[in-house]
Amino acid sequence: MPIWIILIIAVSLSMDAFSLSLAYGTLNMKERDQKTLALIVGIYHFVMPLLGMFIGTLILKVLMIRPDWIVFMVLFFIGCQMIIESLKEQEQIKKMSKTEMLLFGLAVSIDSFSVGIGIKSMTNHYFLCAVLFSVTSFFFTALGLHCGKKVHQILGKISTMIGGTILIVLGIIYLI
Repeated sequence: MPIWIILIIAVSLSMDAFSLSLAYGTLNMKERDQKTLALIVGIYHFVMPLLGMFIGTLILKVLMIRPDWIVFMVLFFIGCQMIIESLKEQEQIKKMSKTEMLLFGLAVSIDSFSVGIGIKSMTNHYFLCAVLFSVTSFFFTALGLHCGKKVHQILGKISTMIGGTILIVLGIIYLI
């Protein structure tokens, strides 16, 4: 498989990380938390396709749960939390907990896991795929968080409500 096809797959896998980080960036996060979150997403996008390649089929058979349900639950929870945060009186810089960051990273990397299940049928360059998935998702997550923060500066607290609503809607769409 040519490298440009792998790169297109990497960019397409990063689009959900971008859109969700754009919504989550409206929380006015600290710069350090933005970098940490982008790094977590990048790491997940490195590990998940390899994990999917090696044990994905087995896990899905044992758990008997569809991955889209996991994504829906995580996005719905984060979206509701964002809307609740937007209703608070104080304007402050949001500090994400490590658990929230790990859940966010998991939510946006489930599709990498799914791609990993079928990656052997596409290429023999598994490690290269994982590296490209990781780098592109890191970049698009950082870009989305940065842009989301700019939107927050322009629109204020309403941007957080919009971002939370977008996450809930995306979770529902992903489920459908």
